[in-house]
Amino acid sequence: MRVVTTAQTQELDVQPSPLALLLLGREADPNSERGVECPGELPSPSDPDLVERARAAKEKLGNKVFVLGHHYQRDEVIQFADVTGDSFKLARDAAARPEAEYIVFCGVHFMAESADILTSDRQKVVLPDLAAGCSMADMATAEQVAECWDVLTEAGVAERVVPVSYMNSSADIKAFTGKHGGTICTSSNAKRALEWAFQQGEKVLFLPDQHLGRNTAVRDMGMSLEDCVVYNPHKPNGGLTADELRAAKMILWRGHCSVHGRFSLDSVDDVRERVPGVNVLVHPECRHEVVAAADYVGSTEYIIKTLEAAPAGSKWAIGTELNLVRRLANRFAPEGKEIVFLDRTVCFCSTMNRIDLPHLVWALESLAEGNLVNRIEVDEETEAFAKLALERMLALP
Repeated sequence: MRVVTTAQTQELDVQPSPLALLLLGREADPNSERGVECPGELPSPSDPDLVERARAAKEKLGNKVFVLGHHYQRDEVIQFADVTGDSFKLARDAAARPEAEYIVFCGVHFMAESADILTSDRQKVVLPDLAAGCSMADMATAEQVAECWDVLTEAGVAERVVPVSYMNSSADIKAFTGKHGGTICTSSNAKRALEWAFQQGEKVLFLPDQHLGRNTAVRDMGMSLEDCVVYNPHKPNGGLTADELRAAKMILWRGHCSVHGRFSLDSVDDVRERVPGVNVLVHPECRHEVVAAADYVGSTEYIIKTLEAAPAGSKWAIGTELNLVRRLANRFAPEGKEIVFLDRTVCFCSTMNRIDLPHLVWALESLAEGNLVNRIEVDEETEAFAKLALERMLALP
């Protein structure tokens, strides 16, 4: 095998591809909700004073800053969060703190967008690393969804379709949903959102997570798998015929969570063999066959509450992001609860893990010095329609 060195590559005048530059963090993807630039010099991750620097900057800012920490964040970051929770809860918490001039969101891009939509104009939302995106949210762009609507229109079904978009979507997709009479949902209220949508129309376009849409429709609402079709934005007409679109009740966007999507039926079978008497508890973003084989299924908050109520000595295999599973295992170990990760393979959410202590320190110190960095700002028109969709969700019975 011949090894080509960097110097040899330069001599050959080989130019890195746009994808390579994107992965290296040197370029931006205009078709993605993610950004990748992080101006300024980050502190070294080996700096032993990082924790103290974060504390000092946060103390200097006082009530001017409010730090939000998503459940999937690293422990080193979570320790500085004023509140923890899922994406929508955190956005609402930020809106409930109007005195905070800066909202530092330790999460991913679409979450910071939601916080900007729900907070006041004087509040500024900061994402410590702009490369903290979401692969699921990136799987549905505004252009692709507009094209999908054209396909539905040509099939003669658009007027009977109500869009329902998962919270894990970009502001553009939320705005599309609001503009077309739809609503947003979380993993906790997806069933209520779908029930509402079917009162408004005959079909639902569910964006962007096919698994949550399918699991809610089939497991929670009694539909069949045949009632669901998958729209693939990378195929002509979504890979579907007009007859298939007319027959379907649920038109599922071909998107998924890269973490939850990796769990398999083999994972469930393997953990039951390894840990006799284990309870399998998974997130509804998992594949349908995994959800069907699990003992309990629910949102992140549901997972936490289920473990809080679990008896001492019980055993649990959790199908969700590893940072949270590890934190819960440590939290409940003194109560004699055994908690393991559902899969043998370690898998963090790579984009959530972009928010590390150096990025947080850099953001807090910049704000403390009066420099606004990495602001996430949604334009007025997008915000108005996205907020309309969110308000429909808040009005659900």
